[in-house]
Amino acid sequence: QVQLVESGGGLVQPGGSLRLSCATSGSTFGLNAMGWYRQAPKKQRDMVARITHVGTTLYADSVKGRFTISRDNAKNTVYLQMNSLKPEDTAVYYCYATFAGTANTYWGQGTQVTVSS
Repeated sequence: QVQLVESGGGLVQPGGSLRLSCATSGSTFGLNAMGWYRQAPKKQRDMVARITHVGTTLYADSVKGRFTISRDNAKNTVYLQMNSLKPEDTAVYYCYATFAGTANTYWGQGTQVTVSS
């Protein structure tokens, strides 16, 4: 059994910053790529950022230069530092984790990020 627990969402003004965290627990052997998706109201869930076990990263064009993904393998935790936030970044952010040798993807419960003045 694998659990992902996110934290760090909230309300922030445009131009502000937030840091999301996602801790993985349970059967974490083989933990591989981790990352973040987001879903705004009435829109599909879109990839935000991804990081492999060795630190290779991938970002959506809309967040490049503003968001930074990182991970602590000792803690099985992935982070998303979000700077220069815009109203269009408002969404529920979901973290996910994949495991080597399996096709399974595990998801967190989601954390709301609202960017508004």
